[in-house]
Amino acid sequence: MRFFSRALSVCFSVAALAVVQSLPAQTKSTVLSVDLAHPGAAISPQMYGIFFEDINFAADGGLYPELVKNRSFEFSEPLTGWKEIMPTTAKGMIASHGELAILTEQPLNASNPHYLEARVHEAGGYGFYNTGFRGMGIHGGEDYRFSAYVRAKGPTAIRAEVTAGDKTIASGKLEGFSGEWKKYETVIHASETADHAQLNLYVDGLGSVDLDMVSLFPVDTWKGRPNGLRKDLVQLLADMHPGFVRFPGGCIVEGRQLLTRYRWKTTIGDVAQRKTIINRWNDEFDFRPAPDYFQSFGLGFYEYFQLAEDIGARPLPILNCGMACQYNTNETAKMSELDEYVQDALDLIDFANGPVTSPWGKLRAQMGHPESFHLEMLGVGNEQWGGRYVDRYKVFAAALKAKHPEIKLVVAAGPSPAGDPFDEMWAHWRELHPDIVDEHYYMAPDWFLTNTTRYDKYDRNGPKVFAGEYAAQTASTTSSDNRNNWKGAIAEAAFMTGLERNGDVVTMASYAPLMANVHAWQWTPDAIWFDNLRSYGTPNYYVQSVYANNVGTRVVPITPLVDGDGLYTSATLDERTHELIVKAINHSATARAGTIKLSGAKASGAAKVVTLAAADLSAENSFDQPTNVAPVVSTMEVGAGDISVEMKPWSLTVWRIPVR
Repeated sequence: MRFFSRALSVCFSVAALAVVQSLPAQTKSTVLSVDLAHPGAAISPQMYGIFFEDINFAADGGLYPELVKNRSFEFSEPLTGWKEIMPTTAKGMIASHGELAILTEQPLNASNPHYLEARVHEAGGYGFYNTGFRGMGIHGGEDYRFSAYVRAKGPTAIRAEVTAGDKTIASGKLEGFSGEWKKYETVIHASETADHAQLNLYVDGLGSVDLDMVSLFPVDTWKGRPNGLRKDLVQLLADMHPGFVRFPGGCIVEGRQLLTRYRWKTTIGDVAQRKTIINRWNDEFDFRPAPDYFQSFGLGFYEYFQLAEDIGARPLPILNCGMACQYNTNETAKMSELDEYVQDALDLIDFANGPVTSPWGKLRAQMGHPESFHLEMLGVGNEQWGGRYVDRYKVFAAALKAKHPEIKLVVAAGPSPAGDPFDEMWAHWRELHPDIVDEHYYMAPDWFLTNTTRYDKYDRNGPKVFAGEYAAQTASTTSSDNRNNWKGAIAEAAFMTGLERNGDVVTMASYAPLMANVHAWQWTPDAIWFDNLRSYGTPNYYVQSVYANNVGTRVVPITPLVDGDGLYTSATLDERTHELIVKAINHSATARAGTIKLSGAKASGAAKVVTLAAADLSAENSFDQPTNVAPVVSTMEVGAGDISVEMKPWSLTVWRIPVR
């Protein structure tokens, strides 16, 4: 502790006095006791973080704001997203003056073997268009970079028009082509806003023109980077002040087959050299098929590391351990084939932390980041279980710990929070003692309420716990009827009191999934929803944000933890700001009143109060009402005496009390 020595240890007690007169007659009275004379464990500085996976079209067309779908023509159906513009004559006849073809002769590069050839047969112009990711979102008054790799025999220019309905809202032109591949770009300005625009391309001149990596990209990205991220979505993440970013998933780490597993080395370097693959969520659910769901890897490992750095979070990459998704093919690499997988892990550490003189550190520097990304943690496998997983972990652990003992290894406990596979995995981990064990819970709200004491009796000397994926399922797991309502969010808030007060066991926690495109989702609920122009945080997002922005440095004992009448509590000390932080969830329809009574120390100054509440458990946020359920911040003066407090019905309340 930095400012409370044992000699200065004091006891804080929160005792109920008379009911506050201004509250309704039915208000309950609450008694809390907080014992600062016996402070508990230190809380991990990365306690609350975020978990990003490319599900729900969260990457391409989302956080990665490329507007052109299938820009490299590498989808299974190479013309996905592209169609000819078929004008009609005065007599109503279709008058196409050319044709489109997908070719592979002398491609742009070996990682990107397909390209589009447009052949123009007759004068008068020939055009084709791209529909984007469920349309293109264009902001009026902003600039967009239109670019493509072009090789031409005859045509002299390609004209670009961004249209919304029958109206052109932006335009530009690429010209000066040769017979060799070369990148051309221009910046075009949008005159109006449109949420479902499209990109029309017209070829001027007879002959053929080859195109690849056709892109329409906003200039105004996060930090203005040419291959940057969508600003409003990153801002929502930055506002959370997360302690870590887990990436890139999730089940996409595993892939349905090992052939389509996530390979981080194909996601770095020049974006034109990154190898597009199918997204394993494209047809996982019959009720939400997405045959046009692929991964361009414009958002790759370099961008993930950069994102974590930008928002002050620690990176937590997860790597394939030689096992495909056990829910799908259950394909497993032979033990004799693991060298490639282990070497990928060793090389990743070099890419993140190595000097610029090392092979992978040199590439990181060439991409624009000579400094280390300060990687400290690495996940071996995503959600695996069983003996085959343990055998493969042992190989990884032996190699990684021998060369990089400073890197903490994260392992999985399977897909469920209980049952035989879960118990079997924990039996192995107690014996092998990895650094951190990742537990997942996609359960009903009542499960979260009844499991707030889950970690109270965990072995204090065993591996640490990472609550890596959790979200209250208001209907049922994987159901399309799940809602991001206050019923689920307040249950998660109650559960998080148990994570927080067990800071000596639980070292990290993250809600999942993080993002969803309202026009192209596969899984609900999700923390953040967005469309082509807008975004908003759900009540679940704001629960995560309130906790992440109000995490202390040390646990303080508090009673009651749960009172059987809808009260859930936790308390921490922030040694950096000299504040006592008390969190209380009132999971009832009746308001509560109480008194914070400081014993053995004095409060002085303005206490900050954060309240997140909704009178209706079915309350949700939306594009039209993005802060329907959102934190309300107020202050209250505190002194040496008792402090009267109030907890609204169905509420999460945080008090940050300055103490001496």
